[in-house]
Amino acid sequence: MENFRNYYDILGVARAATASDIKQAYRKLARQYHPDLNPGDQAAEEQFKLVSEAYTVLSDAEKRTQYEKFSEYWQQEGFKPEQKAGVGDLFSGRISLEDFGFGEFPDFNIFVDQLLNRRPGTRRGASNAVETNGYTADSTAYGATTTPGRRDAEADLTVPLEKAFRGGRERIRLEDGRSLEVNMPAGMVTGQRIRLRGQGVGGGNLYLRIQVDPHPFYTLQGNDVYCQVPITPSEAALGSAIDIPTLDGPVRTTLPQGAQTGQIIQLAGRGYPIGKERRGDQIVELEVVVPQGLSDREKALYEELRQTERFRPRANLL
Repeated sequence: MENFRNYYDILGVARAATASDIKQAYRKLARQYHPDLNPGDQAAEEQFKLVSEAYTVLSDAEKRTQYEKFSEYWQQEGFKPEQKAGVGDLFSGRISLEDFGFGEFPDFNIFVDQLLNRRPGTRRGASNAVETNGYTADSTAYGATTTPGRRDAEADLTVPLEKAFRGGRERIRLEDGRSLEVNMPAGMVTGQRIRLRGQGVGGGNLYLRIQVDPHPFYTLQGNDVYCQVPITPSEAALGSAIDIPTLDGPVRTTLPQGAQTGQIIQLAGRGYPIGKERRGDQIVELEVVVPQGLSDREKALYEELRQTERFRPRANLL
């Protein structure tokens, strides 16, 4: 199978991994390879795209099922392609993947394009996906496909969380070659539809179906934004003022003394919009991270602390 990608291997999880396992693996790898943390590193950027693609498929139960069925099918020895319909019928919307013979996909990319509702042969980051304000969306992963054959047309538009949060005017290019300027509302969510009056077939309306991409750091639950922030043992023990990322930018926050892993800090009004006037909260879960690769000076200080500290966390176990 040409171009086949094992998404389980890419995320480093077992085939029986739970949704939680998959999300945890994705977050770890997305932080490691995110372009913002690896400026100019083309290899890291490509790996980030693969990790994002793998998570997009495996985090969706239906897509994961189709991927696994396809994976099992193409590995069978001597299988014969089923000539049920042409690939063009899939992308035109005349038939669904369920009705299509997996043997019609000699190239894995064609299968993934259909599974993720992308243009045929167009992977994330290609220059002809969708333009927005002068840049193409490698990392933001825009994509638009239309369903022809009716007066009111529909298109899928995938947007990054930051853009869904901010909204604003964007220029998008559809499969039929048209370029439209769209006023995107702030606080868009997956499943939302945006109507573009008069932009459909024969003067009908065009409805954009919004899909918000998973984010490597933030998780949206209702109108609250969840994230996990690592802190050092000294910051946890002594309390410290740290910068916590939010969708509005960094917010300076004071940690309490004796902060623990799993402890929650709530940033009121820093979540997702609720109507035009209100917003949810940002829920921050702290994670105390033990450093590795200590210098000699750091080792000496930790040893001195060990000799002098009175804290005995296992005293009640003896």
